[in-house]
Amino acid sequence: MEKLYSKDLSIKNVGEVVTLYGWVAKKRDLGGLIFIDLRDKFGIMQLALNPENKCYMVADTVKNEYVIKVTGKIVERSSKNPNIPTGNIEMEVEEFEVLSKCDELPFVLEENITAQEDLRLKYRYLDMRRNKIKNNLLLRAEVLHFLRNKMYDLGFTEVQTPILTASSPEGARDFVVPSRLFKGKFYALPQAPQIYKELLMVGGLGKYFQIAPCFRDEDARADRTLEFYQLDLEMSFVEEDEVLNVGEEIFYDTFTKFSNKKVSPRPFRRIAYLDAIDKYGTDKPDLRFEMEIEDISDIFKDTEFSIFKSILEEKGIINAIVAKNAADKYSRKDLDRLTELAKKYKASGLAYLKIADETTGSIAKVVSEKELSELKSKLNLENNDLVLIVSGKKSIVKKSLGQLRLEVANNLDLIDKDRLELCIINDFPMFELDEETGKYDFCHNPFSMPHGGMSDYETKKPEDILAYQFDFVCNGNEMASGAIRNHDLDSLAKGFSIVGYDRSEVEERFKSIFTSFKYGCPPHGGMAPGIDRLIMLIKDEPNLREVQAFPPSASGQDLMMGSPSYLTDEQLEELGLIIKKDERKEDE
Repeated sequence: MEKLYSKDLSIKNVGEVVTLYGWVAKKRDLGGLIFIDLRDKFGIMQLALNPENKCYMVADTVKNEYVIKVTGKIVERSSKNPNIPTGNIEMEVEEFEVLSKCDELPFVLEENITAQEDLRLKYRYLDMRRNKIKNNLLLRAEVLHFLRNKMYDLGFTEVQTPILTASSPEGARDFVVPSRLFKGKFYALPQAPQIYKELLMVGGLGKYFQIAPCFRDEDARADRTLEFYQLDLEMSFVEEDEVLNVGEEIFYDTFTKFSNKKVSPRPFRRIAYLDAIDKYGTDKPDLRFEMEIEDISDIFKDTEFSIFKSILEEKGIINAIVAKNAADKYSRKDLDRLTELAKKYKASGLAYLKIADETTGSIAKVVSEKELSELKSKLNLENNDLVLIVSGKKSIVKKSLGQLRLEVANNLDLIDKDRLELCIINDFPMFELDEETGKYDFCHNPFSMPHGGMSDYETKKPEDILAYQFDFVCNGNEMASGAIRNHDLDSLAKGFSIVGYDRSEVEERFKSIFTSFKYGCPPHGGMAPGIDRLIMLIKDEPNLREVQAFPPSASGQDLMMGSPSYLTDEQLEELGLIIKKDERKEDE
């Protein structure tokens, strides 16, 4: 017999006798008349029992979260509840069976929960009985169903790639798994199916996708956990625009179907990486408000102000953002708080001007009339505008002003919370220079194609080489990364040599790539939208752990399963491992 849920019943079912299963969400005794809210996967059904009911004594013994089975007649409620879908009906119980009792709960299951996150994660199976978590998981299932259908409609083939793979020298830190059969050797969990999807292109699959689990041994934060999922896809014989068009369709169609917010129209705005850094101080800009970073270095080229003069002599820059009509909204204490924020991102300080008939501010007395006039003209300043200025090394100036831009926008409520504003950041530099070590590292994906191929490596400085790399960004969140891959082995090896790996080492580490590409490799490219962040934005959730079924805690522990855990001496022996310092004894 088909089992019914509360969602299947309405006023049309009055008079029918049905059977329902679920949990006791709430029990109320109103002068002998018992009402029980039965909660199932999709909602609530009110059960009614009077003292004459043969099931009354059993019902009177149940407590919250008991699992029950009830059979009875659907009747119209005399006191209706417009706040739930079944608010017009209730069940007059005829059969009542307790299937499972419930011990004292570790926390109260309520929507506005006050229990600590670690406690909720330890008992996640209880936490997901709450509507918020349950509905997030149901939405996740719908989104995955939609995405799979979308990819099949676009002609992609779904392929699962291995979870146990080889460690790679690029990207984040790997999770590793010791091998029992090959003692002293280790598997790694994939940070992404990067190499496998390229091998699928060599194998002639043409258009591949999968909902891929990815693992990175990084510190957790609100929008990142140790394990996450992405819609991994790759295409052969494509150029960058073709991959971007697929990405635009995926994001636009998914957001417009599942979110009530206004979605930016296609084609999405495209911003070169260097322009994004210059204007917004980040490669994942929030475009729901203006307030671009402005370079005002030229205005102070002849300044007498010693600090600015010294900065420019040392090849630094002077940049500013303008908070329109906001000078009177910031006290000295507020500005001190902004200064501390700028210093957090290594700025030496924060200068400011409050524009008025008589301009005031931390540098008002050292800015000349000519400089002030040029500032007003270049920045379109009006009375009551607040100008925030940071000077120093370019990387520090841009990053600190990018953070100040977000902070001020939040302070002044400038962000349109009803928009999903998407853009594409492209033309990433192939390499970035670490100022502390003086060494180059990959800026993005090491397997990407430079704009000029091998020619770029022969004719340009590493920092001047741009690559066919791109990110999709929404409301300041990186939503997907992708690239046109480098299928030229000499060019690929040259790129790795710039960051310190000789060809023999790279060929050994990426043996499958260097072997397979010799047998005819098509030009190819792809991307990987993040599933978890996609659902975060649809649900307007600030914490990624709220949209995953069994996430680790912020410290990286699975408090429910008790991992990570110690291995027994027998397991260590079998794997050929010796713990250098036995932390277990210290714990004891």
